[in-house]
Amino acid sequence: MTQESQLGRGGRYDVVIVGGGPAGLSAALMLGRARRSVLVIDSGQPRNAPAAHMHGFLSRDGVAPGDLLEAGRQEVAGYGGEFRAGQAQSAATDGNGFAVELEAGHTVRARRLLVTTGIVDELPDIPGLRSRWGRDVVHCPYCHGWEVRDQPIGVLATGAMSVHQALLFRQWTDRLTLLLHTNPHPTGEEADQLAAREIAVVAGEVTGLEIADDRLAGARLRTGELIPLRALAVAPRAVPRATVLASLGLEPTGHPSGIGGYIAADTTGLTPVPGVWVAGNLANPAANVLGSAAAGAVAAGAINADLIAEETNRAVQARNDPFSAASEARLCEQVMGDRRHGL
Repeated sequence: MTQESQLGRGGRYDVVIVGGGPAGLSAALMLGRARRSVLVIDSGQPRNAPAAHMHGFLSRDGVAPGDLLEAGRQEVAGYGGEFRAGQAQSAATDGNGFAVELEAGHTVRARRLLVTTGIVDELPDIPGLRSRWGRDVVHCPYCHGWEVRDQPIGVLATGAMSVHQALLFRQWTDRLTLLLHTNPHPTGEEADQLAAREIAVVAGEVTGLEIADDRLAGARLRTGELIPLRALAVAPRAVPRATVLASLGLEPTGHPSGIGGYIAADTTGLTPVPGVWVAGNLANPAANVLGSAAAGAVAAGAINADLIAEETNRAVQARNDPFSAASEARLCEQVMGDRRHGL
């Protein structure tokens, strides 16, 4: 460890990461390899927990989401990364860094803050829908399409992107039905597209799902009619888990597609608050596991570069100002002495 990282131990870290999913763990791994002191705070509520397998992740296709996270934690720990279970309640600026308040009144401090807490999928209020979520009620054709290929699939209309979602799922089956539910009929252009792709359109409110032998059998309309299905695609509304960011003045922005909200940031994940980054679904609700992990790595590189710039500037100042250098040396000696005495 560098001297900067060593001084980060004992309640103060180079980087505190709030959220231990693919984005947070990927960032922690990169920062650990960069010899930074890192603490990952995780509530243990990953977005994809209901799914038995994840797909589209090169070399990890078909792996259970929990297995990926466990492997990631072990890799991060191998580079000195630390973990704490629980939720971050709030964060505030603290000198040149941040103080993060945890449950039970505990506080940890960091020079930089990365938030990867993701989103909550808000589903339509239809009986039986939530219990099948991640099984045969799905949302992403690239994540689940192969597993339900050539079967009768329904797409539940939830907003302006529903026709687009139906056209996507048509790639995996020619037995596709768009259930309008409580949404208006497609526009003329959309109707032409659906007809050209031989996608059936059914009007009427969906009031529940029919299950047989622990498998989806169909969607029941208010009229009593049953639409036979083996899978139902739903576009949930993305609700950011952004409580800790709200205390720093960062509020979600509505996504242009209407799928929910996100935290605005630059291409590295840097938010308008200096020293605060975001990555994963919190910054991009449409990102899959692989995309979230990649975004975490990008954010980690930017954070490390930012820390290096700060340390370099401090070294230049110390070199040109011997009094500053002496003060810094005394501070380092005091901190190391406190650590030796358990303070």
